[in-house]
Amino acid sequence: MNKIFVLALGGAAGTLSRYWLSGIAQRFFGASFPMGTFAVNMLGSLCFGLLWGLFENRVGFSPELRLLLLTGFMGAFTTFSTYMFESGALLRHGQYLSLLLNVGGQSLLGLTLVLLGMALGRLV
Repeated sequence: MNKIFVLALGGAAGTLSRYWLSGIAQRFFGASFPMGTFAVNMLGSLCFGLLWGLFENRVGFSPELRLLLLTGFMGAFTTFSTYMFESGALLRHGQYLSLLLNVGGQSLLGLTLVLLGMALGRLV
């Protein structure tokens, strides 16, 4: 099967799932906290870890299935899960400085850049 088609299929399913779950969580919990995004990120992290654990060192899972689920679906559902997986790998390998730079850098710099982008967008 064509890799682009597999990615597109998984990406479409992940995007629709994120939209659906986020909306349900936000309506259930109200607007005072971004619970929709929180719920998607936490579920995405659990699912990414579960899939990785299932696929790791096991025969029988095709590269296309891995591409469909991990890159396509999970990539569109939430990239937060990849961010947490990579941070966990740094922790497991004892790369504590890299872990701090990754978590702190992406969080603080990401927030700063969103605010900067918003400010620039208002000026244009």
